[in-house]
Amino acid sequence: MDRLAEKHCIPCRGGVPPLRGEEIKELHDQLGESWQVVEEHHLQKEFSFDGFASALDFTNKVGAIAEDEGHHPDIYLAWGKVGITIWTHKIDGLTESDFILAAKVDQID
Repeated sequence: MDRLAEKHCIPCRGGVPPLRGEEIKELHDQLGESWQVVEEHHLQKEFSFDGFASALDFTNKVGAIAEDEGHHPDIYLAWGKVGITIWTHKIDGLTESDFILAAKVDQID
């Protein structure tokens, strides 16, 4: 995962096929099992917290990373939990940048 987190997201201009099969498996193996790959389309993970304020703080940290990387996840914020869903909207599927962003999110303390 550290190797993925050291990389930077690359803006997708479209016209490239989304990752499939073994390409997804290799990146998912680097990321770890805590993220789910859903239908080879997106990554998904739920984080738990002691209350709303800590969940909001985490959400703001995810937002800062997303802005720095130019790659923005869907974020669901509720009392005590944050759901993150990542995919590359431009191609309606997964790219390496999605796995990079997920790895960076996992490094938030």
